[in-house]
Amino acid sequence: MTGTAQAPLRVALLGYGIAGRVFHAPLIAATAGLRLHAVVTRDPQRRQQVRQEHPDARLVDDAELLWRSPEALDLVVVATPNRQHVAMARAALAAGLPVVVDKPLAATAEQGRELVDEAARLGVPLTVFQNRRWDGDFLTVRRLVEQGELGRVTRFESRFERWRPTIKPGWREHAAADEAGGVLYDLGAHLIDQAVQLFGPASHVYAEVDRRRAGAQVDDDAFVALTHAGGLRSHLWMSALTPQLGPRFRVLGDRAGYTSYGLDPQEDALRDGGRPGGAGWGEVAPERYGQFGVDGDLRPLRTEPGSYQSFYEQVAAALRDGAPLPVDARDAVDTVALIELAHRSAAEGAVLPVPQSTAR
Repeated sequence: MTGTAQAPLRVALLGYGIAGRVFHAPLIAATAGLRLHAVVTRDPQRRQQVRQEHPDARLVDDAELLWRSPEALDLVVVATPNRQHVAMARAALAAGLPVVVDKPLAATAEQGRELVDEAARLGVPLTVFQNRRWDGDFLTVRRLVEQGELGRVTRFESRFERWRPTIKPGWREHAAADEAGGVLYDLGAHLIDQAVQLFGPASHVYAEVDRRRAGAQVDDDAFVALTHAGGLRSHLWMSALTPQLGPRFRVLGDRAGYTSYGLDPQEDALRDGGRPGGAGWGEVAPERYGQFGVDGDLRPLRTEPGSYQSFYEQVAAALRDGAPLPVDARDAVDTVALIELAHRSAAEGAVLPVPQSTAR
């Protein structure tokens, strides 16, 4: 590396909805070595938001315009509706551009595998935005598990629940298969990924998947049980119709347990205009610390600071220095395969084995 500073990597963001505006754009802008160079959106209101929030970014009507001059970019981030993930990522790869795809990678595991294989064939980096690997409470659980503080873990409980009794308009509520809508794809993509990251591949899946709200076209309430190697079980709940929220995490070991409530604060902070790097970023107030120990001998345990910015810092390091990508895209394929298997389990009312191609 020379004594002169390298120019920042130029990033094109496809889509400026919730994912693009709340998560990707501010995290890219906050990452040293990256620059939000272009945003693709046709929506007039969103174009105005880009002008206000990222005035130096170029506004583009159609991603096709980007592929004509790939030399003007260094990275493409796909934050479009789910149905467009594979097509947009494939086009970027064909242009020789590294790609970040928002979760879920694809609507089906087969589509995801084909995309990963295409990236490998072309020798172009591909990764997936599994940002909740950097939730503070998850990082806390991960530390407890890896350091053996809980003893041998026997059950992992994880919830991502909301109180949204009224159905909101939008593609996430549409029943078309290519939309990959419903809570299993939306929230399960996080919970399943976290469970497998902690405890390894699943050998069996059981699921209950329902539509609870009047007029719901897609699942809005689901439970997934994963059996991991050695018999450890992950019990995962996700719902849009939960008037009283359960614990975010409840992890039981033969030495101690850990229970925490409430979601990581980073999403709300980003929505409110906060940015990584400021004082207290990602930190949880002491009154919201989880409880560690056994009944009769519990103590609050400081929550690790959340760190969504780590994802893009690792992307920049991978593209600059050849460091590992933050998320192996094959992990995201396996997550989609487990979501598909969970839907099948619910339809059949059966515990299903995970094919070896998934439980790698």
